[in-house]
Amino acid sequence: PIGPSQGFLLEVLLLSMPALGYIIFLIVTGQDHFVSSSLSDTALLIGCGPVTAVPLLLFAFGAKLLRLSTIGIMQYIAPTIVFLIAVLIFGEPFGSIQAIAFGLIWTALAMYSWSMFRGREIRPAATAAR
Repeated sequence: PIGPSQGFLLEVLLLSMPALGYIIFLIVTGQDHFVSSSLSDTALLIGCGPVTAVPLLLFAFGAKLLRLSTIGIMQYIAPTIVFLIAVLIFGEPFGSIQAIAFGLIWTALAMYSWSMFRGREIRPAATAAR
């Protein structure tokens, strides 16, 4: 087994050759939208790599310092923010069925979090009695 950063590097190396081949194919067939665009567009496309890779690597390094239960709870934050933006800013429909589903998901998450924190408080007292 390899670590997350080595796995990410291996993934990038494995996928870079097919991606380069596809870009060459597009150039040969006259569909080279990536290469023949303006310099600013090309710079933005190239910049997408680091903008994607750096947060992934930082998350991998940060995840080593946290418990898996904490990481699991954090995974609910981004979809909730996207949901709030969709409903409050973009006016996406949010009916009663969606409200029930959203409420059930967050109720379950609150119950899980409460039991996790309650278990953490009990555990030191049980070990202190030994």
